[in-house]
Amino acid sequence: MYEQGVIRPPSEASSLLVRVTRNCPWNQCLFCPAYKGTTFSRRTVEEVKKDLDSMAIEYAGYPVKTAFLQDGDTLVLKTEDVLEILRYIKLKFPTIERVTSYARAPTLKRRTVEELKDLKEAGLTRIHVGLESGSEKVLKMVKKGITQDDIVEGGKHVKEAGIELSEYIMPGLGGRTLSEEHARETARLLNMIEPDFIRVRTFALHPMSPMVKMVENGSFVPMTDEEIVAEIRLLVESLREMHSYFSCADFGLNLLMYVDGFLDEKKAVMLKDLDEYLSLSDEQRQAYSFLRRGSYMYYPAGVVRDEAVMKKIRPELERLNKNGKEGFYQYINHLMTYQLPQPQTDDWK
Repeated sequence: MYEQGVIRPPSEASSLLVRVTRNCPWNQCLFCPAYKGTTFSRRTVEEVKKDLDSMAIEYAGYPVKTAFLQDGDTLVLKTEDVLEILRYIKLKFPTIERVTSYARAPTLKRRTVEELKDLKEAGLTRIHVGLESGSEKVLKMVKKGITQDDIVEGGKHVKEAGIELSEYIMPGLGGRTLSEEHARETARLLNMIEPDFIRVRTFALHPMSPMVKMVENGSFVPMTDEEIVAEIRLLVESLREMHSYFSCADFGLNLLMYVDGFLDEKKAVMLKDLDEYLSLSDEQRQAYSFLRRGSYMYYPAGVVRDEAVMKKIRPELERLNKNGKEGFYQYINHLMTYQLPQPQTDDWK
C-alpha cells in the first residue's frame, strides 16, 4: 500500500505519483478548491521510501520513465531529504528519465541556485509553478501569498539551475476591472523569467468559493469567454518571441485549446487564431462557447461560420437567451465549474 495525492499536472498523467508532502502549505488561495478542508504535513523520507518499495513491486517489469512528486509544494522539505528521495527513486526505478514537482514561488526564491543544481543532478528535471497573475493587485485580491519579486527571483533560480520551468497563468482571475493589468503584468514577469512552458488555466468561479461573495458585493466581476479570449490575446501580444512553449491544449476549461506553440515560432499564428474567434458575430461566439463547453473536442472557431452548424445550435441558444444573456452565461459557467476539483469540505471559506 502507498499514498497518492488528489491532483497532478495533466502532463504527468502517465507518471508515477510519489507523495512527498500532504496537501498545500499555503492553502489560502480563494480560487483553488483542491486542498480545502485538509491540513498540510510533511512525510518522512522513510515513509516515502516504503511507498517506493511498494510501487517497485507493483510496477515490476514495467519501464517506468516519469515520476511526479506530490503534493502542492514538495520543495518545502529540507533539500537533503528531497535529494535522498530522488536518489531512491532512481535506485528503485532505473528506467526513470524525468522527475517533476510542484513548488511555490517563495519556496524557490529561498532555495539557492546551488541547491537546485544539486536537485537537478539527483534527477529533478522540471518544476511546475502556479504564477496565476503578475499583477500585485490580483495576487492580493485572491490571497495568493506571493509577490512579483517571489515570482521573478524564484523562476530565475530554477532557470539558472538548468531545471525546466513550467509556469501556470490564469486568464480571467482579475475579473473585468483588472483584466488589462492582469494580462500586461503577467506578460512582463514572464518576459523576465523566460520559462520553458507557459500553461494557460482559464479561471472558473467555483460555486463554493468565497469569491462568490465578491461577485455579490460587486468587488469582482466575472468575465465572459469573449472577454477572456481578448485578455489572452493582449497577453500573447505582450509576450516576447522567446523560446517558451505557450499552451492552451492541456486544460479543458481553455476555450481555444488549439492556441499552442513556441512563441518564437508560432506567436503570429496564435494571434491569428485568437483574432478568428474575436471576429465572429455575437451569435457565433455564443454558439462556439456552447459547442466547446459541452465537449472536449478541439473545434476551430471557424466551425460556427457554417450555417448548417448554426442551424443545429440556434434553437438551444434561443432557449438559453429567452430571458436575456444572463441565462446563457449561467449555463456556460455551470458547464465550466463542473470540471473543477471539488473541495474536501462543505465549509470552504
